[in-house]
Amino acid sequence: MKEWVGVRTQEPDAAGTPARPVVADSWRRSLATHARREDAAVTSILPGDELAAYREGHPLARVMSIIEQLLIQPARDAGILVAVGDSESRLLWLGGDAGTRRRAERMAFLEGADWSEASIGTSAPGTALATGGAVQIRGAEHFSPLAEAFSCTAVPVRDPRTGTPLGVVDITGGEQAAAGHALPWLRAAVATAEERLRGLAQHAHGGGPGPGVPGARAGAPPSDAPAVLSVTGRDQGVVRAGERTLSLSVRHSEILVLLAGHPRGLTAEELAERLYTQSVPPVTLRAELVRLRKALDGFGAGVTLLSRPYRVEGLEVDSMNALALLERGSHRQALGTYGGQLLPRSEAPAIAELRDELSATLREAVVGSAAVDVLLHYLRLPEAADDAEAWRTALRLLPPRSPRRAAVVAHLERLAG
Repeated sequence: MKEWVGVRTQEPDAAGTPARPVVADSWRRSLATHARREDAAVTSILPGDELAAYREGHPLARVMSIIEQLLIQPARDAGILVAVGDSESRLLWLGGDAGTRRRAERMAFLEGADWSEASIGTSAPGTALATGGAVQIRGAEHFSPLAEAFSCTAVPVRDPRTGTPLGVVDITGGEQAAAGHALPWLRAAVATAEERLRGLAQHAHGGGPGPGVPGARAGAPPSDAPAVLSVTGRDQGVVRAGERTLSLSVRHSEILVLLAGHPRGLTAEELAERLYTQSVPPVTLRAELVRLRKALDGFGAGVTLLSRPYRVEGLEVDSMNALALLERGSHRQALGTYGGQLLPRSEAPAIAELRDELSATLREAVVGSAAVDVLLHYLRLPEAADDAEAWRTALRLLPPRSPRRAAVVAHLERLAG
């Protein structure tokens, strides 16, 4: 091994070109986050209850039976560990050889652990997602010394319709985990999983029953994928059901948020009181409700606007989901659901009250009891930009040698100036 532009790589070829440029590029990215190789270590691991809830709702949960059959079962007799991670390279499932798993635990290769390049530097799962392609990392090519005893191969898993990365599948072990046969084996398994996802998506859009759902009604949305109204960090709401979207006006967004928060329904008078800052003729609200019902009926995703009293069925709202996750202590998932303040430009009295409640609850939970990586995620929100207390808390929680301290100090100096 030798040094090349500050990055240790394999010996260069006869022309002097460093072998394995993908590794050199990954080391550069890793050095931008970690001042020293010894600083690269996993510090973020989801607790068990939060991990279980996250896995249950993750798209790759629907293809874990394929991963089990094609990869995990064969790996048990091959000294290999199989990991499935999300699109941020957080490991969600592990299986395979028990002995390899015990050894891998020493480097925090665990379910719930963050194995992104920003966390532990160059590794197959993190680098595969950083580059968007299949990667093999052998022994000392790992950035962190903790991982040098292992080799690994990883392939991203993509949404077969959009190409968006859903996660990554990795095999880890000795030299055999990055041998010549490892990559074709892994590619074949991932291709099979993606094909299953394609079939499920086609079923959701009326293409006939997908695998594992015999007799399902064509055109019906899958029962585990309800329509979701996104209203956090947005001036106007958007309803999503699978790949379908419905953009709403501000007023229609407000109405759906309020009705979703009152499952038993609201009378026209109760709804108007929550929507308008001054008295309006009853016909004004009725006209809005007629237009909203027409839009939802045309959308055809199982979202129904009912009357006497007014209520909505078949709809989830991201703001309500975020609050529920905060109540369970699932801070990371809540932040992943929360896109920013609830309809920030809405002047509806009840929406303003909900907006303040959600923002305050999120801030209290994250600043008061969450891990530092969760707090840093929160600080990226616009509403946290001037929150000096939250920024000081992050500085106190960060390790003294963390490269992230410089940005936090600089931000605090700007606030003080």
